[in-house]
Amino acid sequence: MADPGMSVTPYWELTFDADGDVDGRERDRLLREVTARGVHDLIVFAHGWNNDRSGATSLYSHFFAPIPGLAPHARIGYVGVVWPSMRFSDEPIPDFPKSAVAVAAETGPPHALDKDTRHALLETFPGRATVVDQIARMLDQQPREEAELEEFGRLVRLLVEVVPGGPQPLFAADTLAEGVPQSEPVLFTGDTVALCEEFAQALASLGSADGEAGTPEPEPDPTVAVAGFALPNPWNGARELLRQATYYAMKRRAGTVGERGLGRVVGQLAGAAPDVRVHLVGHSFGGRLVSFALRGLPEGVRTVKSVTLLQGAFSHYAFAARLPHDLHVCGALEGQHNRVDGPLVCCYSRHDQALSTLYPLASRMADDDRSFTDSGPAGGDRSFAGFDLGRALGAKWGAMGHDGVQAVAGTASMDLAEALRGPLPRSGCVNVDAAAVVNRGGPPAGAHSDIVHAQLAQLVLAAGRIA
Repeated sequence: MADPGMSVTPYWELTFDADGDVDGRERDRLLREVTARGVHDLIVFAHGWNNDRSGATSLYSHFFAPIPGLAPHARIGYVGVVWPSMRFSDEPIPDFPKSAVAVAAETGPPHALDKDTRHALLETFPGRATVVDQIARMLDQQPREEAELEEFGRLVRLLVEVVPGGPQPLFAADTLAEGVPQSEPVLFTGDTVALCEEFAQALASLGSADGEAGTPEPEPDPTVAVAGFALPNPWNGARELLRQATYYAMKRRAGTVGERGLGRVVGQLAGAAPDVRVHLVGHSFGGRLVSFALRGLPEGVRTVKSVTLLQGAFSHYAFAARLPHDLHVCGALEGQHNRVDGPLVCCYSRHDQALSTLYPLASRMADDDRSFTDSGPAGGDRSFAGFDLGRALGAKWGAMGHDGVQAVAGTASMDLAEALRGPLPRSGCVNVDAAAVVNRGGPPAGAHSDIVHAQLAQLVLAAGRIA
């Protein structure tokens, strides 16, 4: 049942495929054993950006490790959710060593596709090997013609495309207008050169402002141009275009796995072990996954006693009944926080560069109502010098992990120390500023993955009222 390297017991894993189908043997083992092991509180953790099962298990082992000491008399069980997500190998994770390939890649061609990331793309998008090879070759060669960069954009879109007419857009949407999700994002239909130029400028702004987010990683000079292109070199943003397109696909997948997979399993667990109190925890897109699991709960299930979002990579308006800038639009998860028989706690940090700058920029590119160039620096100047991109874009396109739940009446706000002194509200949304501990990591992600802290494990216990 438990991995030999797992720090806690009893521990189970639930593995889901991209369509939300669960490994039946793992699910049945959990349903059969959770009552026999005397579990009263079950903590279910969903990872976010991740490349393999071993990485997910290592995260869970590190995060869960302090919990037995914090609640020595509680009868706690643990579940690690494993789902097909990925991260790019240039995103540093505090307390986790880099692979040898990722270290070697830092001395390779700027913004080329290293072997670890290429392998992750092949695993995440099976059947797309030829497309991945072409993308890797173009990133390595950086051809000077604009037509070649447009071809790169076409390949990226081909990599992450979905079957037309399916339900996937609903799982990718953060907001709904009369129940209808956004149409195809500008990220996939806009001018590739302009998109890549904007990403290159955003990366340059991160490289010049990373002092407050811990020790930065070395970043290539984004002002070095390729013949045929004006500064900044758009190929310096091409890898980021690939990253964001890939993460759009992961965003869509997280919603699918949450609603069609985990939500159903929690409902089955409620039938098999109705007295077990469930506590959902999600990091990054895993936060989206566990939130969409609320939408997938069978009617009447009230066994979810808390939800804790750690640097959630989805819109801060997801739970809103209406958006401040458009009263005809609601969040894709409107009111779903009311399905929690306890609080929904959202941790955020200003040191999370992935969510403070790159997420809102990519989200703006996914907004069909406006051109992605409309909300750049005032006066039409698209230079990012002295321009606080995160602040300018965050109000409309911000993420949960950047500034918490927005536009939900009654949402409480506090810092981490106050939250740990308690007591937390017994219901509703609670924003917790976790910047005191979530503060390490270099660009491009900043402190996005700096979540392994005893204080955050203690917050999960406080949210679930686990003695």
